[in-house]
Amino acid sequence: MASAAITLAADAPTLSSANTGFMLICSALVMLMTPGLAFFYGGMVRVKSTLNMLMMSFISLGIVTILWVLYGFSMAFGTDSGSIIGWNSDWVGLSNIGLTQLWDGYTIPIFVFLVFQLMFAIITPALISGALADRVKFTAWALFIALWATLVYFPVAHWVWGAGGWAFELGVIDFAGGTAVHINAGAAALGVILVIGKRVGFKKDPMRPHSLPLVMLGAGLLWFGWFGFNAGSWLGNDDGVGALMFVNTQVATAAAMLAWLIYEKIRHGAFTTLGAASGAVAGLVAITPSGGAVSPLGAIAVGAIAGLLCAMAVGLKYKLGYDDSLDVVGVHLVGGVVGSLLIGFFASGKGQSDVEGLFYGGGLTQFWKQCAGVFAVLAYSLIVSAILAFILDKTIGMRVSEDDEVAGIDQAEHAETAYDFSGAGGGAARTAAAPAPVAAAASKKVDA
Repeated sequence: MASAAITLAADAPTLSSANTGFMLICSALVMLMTPGLAFFYGGMVRVKSTLNMLMMSFISLGIVTILWVLYGFSMAFGTDSGSIIGWNSDWVGLSNIGLTQLWDGYTIPIFVFLVFQLMFAIITPALISGALADRVKFTAWALFIALWATLVYFPVAHWVWGAGGWAFELGVIDFAGGTAVHINAGAAALGVILVIGKRVGFKKDPMRPHSLPLVMLGAGLLWFGWFGFNAGSWLGNDDGVGALMFVNTQVATAAAMLAWLIYEKIRHGAFTTLGAASGAVAGLVAITPSGGAVSPLGAIAVGAIAGLLCAMAVGLKYKLGYDDSLDVVGVHLVGGVVGSLLIGFFASGKGQSDVEGLFYGGGLTQFWKQCAGVFAVLAYSLIVSAILAFILDKTIGMRVSEDDEVAGIDQAEHAETAYDFSGAGGGAARTAAAPAPVAAAASKKVDA
């Protein structure tokens, strides 16, 4: 992702209404991804957990937005301190930012940049929720989001994208969030589930998706919104890099979906809709860090490799015994790692920078930089997330009771159900339930 840059006064950019409008549209597209994720996850759980799954994504829209205004933007993109964290007191509460004050080195206002980045901050903790389906108290989850965003997401965003952040200065390439979003969320998911344990009935009871059409709807919304997520991360549309990223997003996603389906057919004997949706998301994840650095042919390779490896990875939870409910680890962590590391092999030197990967004559220099970024973020997020989950579990408790989990977390936590079938009976049912005069009238009509 493009970040702040220092420019000479003579070269200072001026506000571009075209780029400003483009970035506002991209921001709206990224916002749509969080409801899309809610539908994607909501369809994958059992009926009794549908609303809880939707709410675990939606609540992030509320919590992270307020934190971002109060201090999150300042922590992520303020003046660097020790290459670890940022801070700018003028940005606290967003109270001292001019309407037309530009983001340094770019032609869009700071307000546009910060709202675009806000949407990334919102969806990242929402991604974690898929690993915790069926068993987490909603209050504990809401508090976890607030703590995790503050202690993990805001600092990591500064490392990767903030001017002065150590990964940014090292030259780690992350166009739109392979490390800061997907590895960050996937590692956090693994850390939390290792603390809170498995669902009741894991590996014993069937836990199939209750609504595959809902899953496909969510995947379609994610795919659509991801064009804003990726192409918008160049912060403008003047030099063609954003267009390259748009093309590569489509290409890699298609390749990953096909690779997943082929693996699934060979391994399990069928092309499933869940596999198509999951493969598409795996491709979107993998191209997120790499799409500005690779060619369209490279995007095919990135997508196909990610689709295959993520399809293989989702089965590891059964072998290793960790209960990643909706495959956040298998898709987002693995896909983010694959997409980030493959930059070291497929970077063409003709996209966002002149950096070349191994297959283009650049050696392994960039690969080792990518390794540093990938494994530092993975380790930090996993450890801090596990500590946060442990503290919450030992204080307010992270899990609902076993009885509530078995009966259904929707009723226990939200006093609602996703589907109300009480008025959906047929004629016989309605006649049986009708008051005596109504039933008698219906009988006379039948006799007539």
